[in-house]
Amino acid sequence: MVDTGIFATTAEVQYKVGANANATANVETYINSFMTQAESRINTETHFNWSDAYSGLNVDVKGILKEAASNLAATYVICYELSSIGIAEAKSRIDLLMFHYAGCIKLLKEQINKDFIQEA
Repeated sequence: MVDTGIFATTAEVQYKVGANANATANVETYINSFMTQAESRINTETHFNWSDAYSGLNVDVKGILKEAASNLAATYVICYELSSIGIAEAKSRIDLLMFHYAGCIKLLKEQINKDFIQEA
């Protein structure tokens, strides 16, 4: 199988998932599904279709999208079965990933009408 996500790869999500994640959810098939969901959520939350504009964006903007999507998709992998990691550890990972996800969304929303994005 091949990565089908636009913003991030399976490996980039797996880096953020960390050790002891559920083996069923921490594979390309599941992560491809989680990436599609994450990309749609990012587009909806920012009111901009980054997926359609992706090929024309510069590497800085792509990096923010990669960070946001891989953070969110990693939380989906972790949430698949919290007990495989341990509830406290899973919550800690999810909290950190969502903190960084929220920061990315804030940056994207703030920059959407600025030259940084429009000329990217």
